[in-house]
Amino acid sequence: MKRYELVKISEYLKNFKKLDSIYRVDDTVLKLIFDKKKSIFFDMTKGNSYIFKKDEYKSSKIYSAPFDIVLKKRCFNSLVDDVEVLPSNKILRFKLIQKKSYKSEITFLQFEFTGRHTNVIICDKNSIILEALRHIDKSVSFREIQNGLPLPELPGIELKEKVLEIDDIRSYLYKIHEEKMQKKLHITVNQKLISIQKNIQKLEDIKNKLPKEDELLKTAKKYQKDAELILANLTKIKNYQKKIILQDYEGNEIVITLPKNAKTPAMAANIFYNLSKKAKQKAANIHIEEENLDSKIKYLQNLKRVVKEVKSLDELRLYFPKMQKKAKKEKVYDGVENFYYEGYKISLGKNEKANAALLKNAKMSDIWMHLKDIPSTHVIIKSSKKEIPENVLEFAAKLCVKFSTTQKSDYLVDYTPRRNVKVINGAKVNYVNYKTLKVES
Repeated sequence: MKRYELVKISEYLKNFKKLDSIYRVDDTVLKLIFDKKKSIFFDMTKGNSYIFKKDEYKSSKIYSAPFDIVLKKRCFNSLVDDVEVLPSNKILRFKLIQKKSYKSEITFLQFEFTGRHTNVIICDKNSIILEALRHIDKSVSFREIQNGLPLPELPGIELKEKVLEIDDIRSYLYKIHEEKMQKKLHITVNQKLISIQKNIQKLEDIKNKLPKEDELLKTAKKYQKDAELILANLTKIKNYQKKIILQDYEGNEIVITLPKNAKTPAMAANIFYNLSKKAKQKAANIHIEEENLDSKIKYLQNLKRVVKEVKSLDELRLYFPKMQKKAKKEKVYDGVENFYYEGYKISLGKNEKANAALLKNAKMSDIWMHLKDIPSTHVIIKSSKKEIPENVLEFAAKLCVKFSTTQKSDYLVDYTPRRNVKVINGAKVNYVNYKTLKVES
């Protein structure tokens, strides 16, 4: 953040009489509330710190570290006595006074927008450090920041800045955040797209390396033929032989290399029979592996398209939920993707097998979704026997559309409690007593 911006912000902050509360809403983001309802945010990320305004900022968790405890004790319900930007530096300093029954207590709250040394420091009236967002050891910096030590002053530096006019500071603070978020969104989206494409390529490479069904059957036939020829010529083969020359049924001479782990010709024949059986089984099931890989690739291709269309970081995070701890008895299906929205778990099937698993494991009160009259993924919303809010239903319906079709159009999504869905075969169903949502794609 530029120093001239801090000066303008400090002039704006001087209009407030009282700091009602201050607390972290994210690891490096603090929310300050002045005069009961005026809020402002300080993002103290190293190398990218700035002050902004935002109508809503959902807190990721409640912070209770020593820094947060001292912040509450010394800064809540304080009078704002002064706000200043220190000379030749990008440091914004509050002088706060807490009126108590027996005395007044002075606290200096210092926000340092100093690149990799960005910090928030709480000091008493004598500038003794009470706490800091980041403690700094003397082994890594000439300026030691530790509790109980005097706060060392930062030497002034020559700042070469192009000063721009700021007509409306409130609008400017909203604009700063929006620009930062759009830039961060652009970077994050590109990172996600690269990661998704790498995963797609990885799956396509695996699929391309899968053996073909006819090749597996040919291999199975050869193993079986070798086993039969060995058994037909057991009396001619010595136990010590590793390579034998025999005539096949057409009178052609063939060379058979015996398995290294075969101690006798009979054991070699048995090994070949097992290899033939495995090759046949793999040939019979290779299409299942291909379908599974295809469903994963299709899901990632849809996810890639969805990521390109997101409008905010909050929306982007919905498609990349943090890993949740699985219940001990909860089965994990490779073909099921889970999303979390407003505290509700929403599960989506990537293929027919996963759709069938969703239907089988859903509770009767869970909400089931499907595109109307069109083949689509099945979606299950875990209800916990509670009424599902409209915005959760709408989000789940959008997931159903986004991961079922690539065509831009208006779609209808039917939904009903799982108890109203009758499974005919696998993931084929009939359902009654349903409602319908319209989704624009």
